[in-house]
Amino acid sequence: MINSLVSIQIIPKTRNGEDSIPFIEEAIAIIQESGIRYEVHPLETTMEGNLTEIFSVIEKMNQKMIDSGCVNVISQVKILYQPSGVSMDKLTEKYRS
Repeated sequence: MINSLVSIQIIPKTRNGEDSIPFIEEAIAIIQESGIRYEVHPLETTMEGNLTEIFSVIEKMNQKMIDSGCVNVISQVKILYQPSGVSMDKLTEKYRS
């Protein structure tokens, strides 16, 4: 059962002040490869799924930043955990046309 919505904003610190967008795109690619449902928004990406699986994806995203040459990475994470089930669509349906 889908029990979580997790939004993440990943902020990589590059070695020489390079543009962070290519690194962020690498992080989003990790989400895409995971098969977890997600939506990219201007300031964060929201994932929908099992909390344990999502945490695993977040760990891979952070490691990818380091493996790509970043000094460190800040991940700002918001979690909605609802064991009875939750979905992005259900929470936002009244705002969609």
